[in-house]
Order: sequence, then structure tokens, then C-alpha cells
Amino acid sequence: MNRLQTELHRLYLPHDAQSECPDPADEAISLMGVDGRVRALVVELAQQAGWNGVAALWQGVQDDLDLPAPAIAVSGMDGFQVWFSLAEPVPIAPALDFLASLRLRYLGAIAAKHIRMKPTANDSTPWQSQHAKLVPACQGESGRWSAFVAPGLAGMFADEPWLDLPPGSDAQAKLLSGLKSIQPAEFRLAQERLRPVGAPTAVAVASVTADAAHEAQDPKHFLLAVMRDPATEMLLRIEAAKALLPYFERRLQG
Repeated sequence: MNRLQTELHRLYLPHDAQSECPDPADEAISLMGVDGRVRALVVELAQQAGWNGVAALWQGVQDDLDLPAPAIAVSGMDGFQVWFSLAEPVPIAPALDFLASLRLRYLGAIAAKHIRMKPTANDSTPWQSQHAKLVPACQGESGRWSAFVAPGLAGMFADEPWLDLPPGSDAQAKLLSGLKSIQPAEFRLAQERLRPVGAPTAVAVASVTADAAHEAQDPKHFLLAVMRDPATEMLLRIEAAKALLPYFERRLQG
């Protein structure tokens, strides 16, 4: 592996990823582990949202939540990405919950259509998920590139959030080499700090969803159990309802 591949493995790739990592631009590379867990959490803001939201999120998680600085990338298309690295992978549910909480805390003034969060549930197959494309990468026929950028220089890309040429591998590795992964204890503390007053604790949510999973016969029943349980955190119930929506739409059409 070259330096960049080593840093991508260290920060974002699943622990079960092959040690001989191919080119980061290879679309076959998955940020999802074979067990469905993830280490990379990504918030993407469209160009229309402006740079200020990215800056507020990047600075806020450090000042308010005592988390390590996340990476900032230009998407190569229409906006910025903020990449969080977890030292230990987590299931999709707490990953989505954490990202939704960050959005409420730091991006509440930005229209939902300008924000994308990865991983994200696949509505047509809710037991599967989709993730972001690894950076750096060429973005189709445009020939433009996504790339990690230094926080102090990121604002310069507000009008053109892309690179016209592929970024240097060593330069990208150097940017990533100074970043740290969020440790499990740091992640749990951040979750608690982001939790609204009166919401159930993470332990309570885990207990409820574990019971639901044990009783469920398939992913659909599991999601129904989560959605209907008043003890489960509202954000998780909303995500379950969104994933189930296609089933109910087909029922109505039928």
C-alpha cells in the first residue's frame, strides 16, 4: 500500500477490508463492513448551503463535543463533505442517529434538500444501506475530482468545490496523517451530549432494539417493532418509518 491507502485504511475502511487496498477511485471499494457496520460517517452539504455550515459543523464538534477534528473534502460535484472516523465500527442505526443529531445541532438553519448523510438507508431494501464514495475520486465524465482539503483553505473552494486535476497521493496522505479516529468512549459521550433532554439513554435504546430484533421474523417486522415502540428514541423511529414507507405505498396502490 502507498501512504494514501494506508491512511484511508487507518481512518475509514472496515477492519475486514483487504490489506492490499486498490486505487481509492475504484468504485468497488466499500465503506460498509461485511457485518453491516461502518467506521466512516459523512455529512455532505450542497454548494447552495454555503461554506459557513461546514465551518460551523467542523468547529462545533471539536468545541462542544470534544471530538477530534474531522476531515473536510470537496465532493467533486456540488458541495463539501465532512468525514468522521470511528476507531471501532458501529451498526447503521446509531450511525444514522449520530448524524441526524449533528444536523439538528449545527445545520438546523439549512434546508434538508441541501444536506446528505452517509451511510443512508435504502428505502427499496431497508435492511441494506448505501455509503459515500471514497475520496479522492474522479466524478464521471466531468473529469473533476473529489479531494480532501486543508480546513484553512477549504473556503476557497466555495464557488468550485472540485479539483480539475487528480490530487497528489502524498499530499492527500499528509492531510489525513494528522487526523485521529473517534474512540468508543468519545463517541458515547458525544451521543449523550447531543441527546435531547428527557430522551431515553443509549443503553435503553439498545435494549429495546435488541428485544425487537430477537422477536422479529424479518427486517420488515424488526423495523415495525422499532417504529411502534414508544421507548425508542424518536429519531430512530422516524428512520424506521421512512424505510417502511414504500411497503405501505405499495399496499395502498394495490
